[in-house]
Amino acid sequence: MNLKNLFLLLVVTVLFSCEKNDVAIDADNLLLGTWVNPVYNDETTTFKRANALPNDGYGLSFTENGNLVERTSGWCGTPPLSYFNIEGSFELDNTLVRISTQNYPTDYAWRIISLTENELVVKRELTAQEIEHRNLMDLFNEIQEWSYSVSCSNASNWLFTAYGAKACGGAQGYIAYSSRIDTSSFLNKIATYTQAEKEFNVKWGIISDCSITKAPISVVCQNGYPTLKY
Repeated sequence: MNLKNLFLLLVVTVLFSCEKNDVAIDADNLLLGTWVNPVYNDETTTFKRANALPNDGYGLSFTENGNLVERTSGWCGTPPLSYFNIEGSFELDNTLVRISTQNYPTDYAWRIISLTENELVVKRELTAQEIEHRNLMDLFNEIQEWSYSVSCSNASNWLFTAYGAKACGGAQGYIAYSSRIDTSSFLNKIATYTQAEKEFNVKWGIISDCSITKAPISVVCQNGYPTLKY
């Protein structure tokens, strides 16, 4: 092969290689495509665009028909990590990306902070279910703070009551409270929380075990705190 033919072959090879490595970009929807190499910074995650999902790293591919492929190692954080693909779907509503997959969490959302041809920056957005669950936990924290607002020095001044609702039925647990607080308001708040958890379970199809929560027999004081005795 003469030098001229060798040069032409080299040029063709380089051009073909460049075309093969080009990343397809949809100018009308920059989200479409593959995003890899996540960099986590406080509440945001930054991805870089790629032409394929990595074999040994996290990434996502968004397609025009609303389908999604997530390359993940699951929740296992112990090396060596084994990555696999999970199929799902997504909806883009302005800057909100709603994602549904076959893996936990099955439904979550991202808020796009910035999006260019080569970089995607997102922030985890709480779903409606997560917001309602957080409100439920805030209500329970109020109950716990009220319960512990009085120091336990005499167990005879303490009572206990059931709280919450398992999806399968029955109470989530029991909590102690002092007879020196406004017991009527306290028990009303317990009832509000229990009803709210029942409605949450039904609305979101929550599943729980069907074991019966054992009731305590008394309250004892330990280091100023009420402790349930079984």
